[in-house]
Amino acid sequence: MNVLVTGGAGFIGSNFLNMMAPRYPEHRFINIDKLTYAANPMNLRSVEVLPNYAFERVDIADSGAVRSVFERHQPDRVFHFAAESHVDRSIAGPEAFIRTNLIGTFNLLEACRAFWDRSPDRVFHQVSTDEVYGSLGETGFFTEETCYDPSSPYSASKASSDHFVRAYHRTYGLSVKITNCSNNYGPYQFPEKLIPLMILNALEGKPLPLYGTGRNVRDWLFVEDHCDAVWLVAEKGAVGETYNIGGNCEKTNIEIVNLILDGLAKETGRDQEALRSLITFVPDRPGHDHRYAIDASKVRRDLSWTPKESFESGLQKTIRWYLEHDEWVRSVQSGAYQEWIVSHYRF
Repeated sequence: MNVLVTGGAGFIGSNFLNMMAPRYPEHRFINIDKLTYAANPMNLRSVEVLPNYAFERVDIADSGAVRSVFERHQPDRVFHFAAESHVDRSIAGPEAFIRTNLIGTFNLLEACRAFWDRSPDRVFHQVSTDEVYGSLGETGFFTEETCYDPSSPYSASKASSDHFVRAYHRTYGLSVKITNCSNNYGPYQFPEKLIPLMILNALEGKPLPLYGTGRNVRDWLFVEDHCDAVWLVAEKGAVGETYNIGGNCEKTNIEIVNLILDGLAKETGRDQEALRSLITFVPDRPGHDHRYAIDASKVRRDLSWTPKESFESGLQKTIRWYLEHDEWVRSVQSGAYQEWIVSHYRF
């Protein structure tokens, strides 16, 4: 197959390519990425030398560029990871999220419609988020039947793109599959997200910003487990179906930070209490969802998928990765990035 991966220089997309391109040398993987601030070509050093890998710098919001990629590479399958994904940035500037997440998805769907027949072997796989479902109370879980109720411009843009994917299946017969995943963590994640931000700030003795009281709850999923699930759904999932992908691992943000600090103290020998003194509570995010929790029983029942990593094992791997990859860390910690973090949290 010719496999088109959008956003393959970003966090989840690069992990996906690093796993799948060497695992399936019989397939050709074409990575298209705009290379925004959160993308990094260094993420792909291990695959860029492979004969079955190709890269094109493309903005998916450019319909002509997307069509040109389809003309040249004739993809049989699309894994759509590309997205503006940080909620805080969507609150500060939602337009970029509409452009990439909605218009970009529309352009890809139109290209599929123009170049593909209705063969079920040609599949558009939409990689989405549990944030489209909104917020849960103290109990209950998101299922594939949960109504969409997005709270932020980011989640609204992802919800809109999901709806377009379903509409193209129902209206035009396009073969599509959708996965909605819980919070990912692991190697190559840009340090604006909770886990890498806390790891790197703690190592530098900087404040560890936590929204509100730190009691918001998320379900956590190691990125490699997510990538395996995405491939499995594309291979064996039913066309037109949605599958929730979760780690069955609910934790409050303050629990996460304390576990990170415990892990750092163990790995580096630093004083645990000194690290915990860096925790700094900041004003809560507008519209901050209280709790996410995914019911992943459908993918477990239908496709026999379960995550391989516990949160403890996945977090240990993640902490060690950031400790061992100084060059990558330096490459993403530009002055502009640091200025945004400091101004955003108002230290």
